[in-house]
Amino acid sequence: MKIICIGRNYHEHAKELNNPVPAKPVFFMKPDSALVIRNRPFFYPDFSNDIHHEIEIVIKINRLGRSIEQKFASRYFSEIGLGVDFTARDLQAECKKNGLPWEIAKGFDSSAPISKFLPISNFADIHNLNFHLDINGTRVQTGNTSEMIFSFEHIIAYVSQFVTLKTGDLIYTGTPAGVGSVKPGDRLTGYVEDVKLLDFPVK
Repeated sequence: MKIICIGRNYHEHAKELNNPVPAKPVFFMKPDSALVIRNRPFFYPDFSNDIHHEIEIVIKINRLGRSIEQKFASRYFSEIGLGVDFTARDLQAECKKNGLPWEIAKGFDSSAPISKFLPISNFADIHNLNFHLDINGTRVQTGNTSEMIFSFEHIIAYVSQFVTLKTGDLIYTGTPAGVGSVKPGDRLTGYVEDVKLLDFPVK
């Protein structure tokens, strides 16, 4: 099982980090040890002083595929969930400054909390889907999938040119604007429309 993450997929998020808006999807990987399931706590790592939350819609691949045409990509997922792409922003900045890969800032253990998955048939239009993240009851991130630069289908078609997608693979599809720091004692709650899918503490 692979965790594939899409970066800079919302215009306003790219702007808030002073990154250029990409012409093609940007993707990176997290190991399976990054997953945190069933709303278990996220334990703040001792190697960073600036862990940021990034709330994202996640799709689960349901069949094997490679070099998938975009017009057929919708056949390759039937469920969505909600995830947090935790990022060690201080480590990422140091890596970027030195021109180094920044997987250390993205792929560390427990950096990918994930909710349960729901059938896409539960929603009227997955391409116009509201989601948000609250910390301690205060709204910090709000997004809608209509604001994505690259659609779910575009992402699947693009990534599958380079990486074979397998059943059970997860794709974190990008975060909207509003990323920021978390600290021990925080409680994160994430919603798709009015359905609460994430509810876990930072320890």
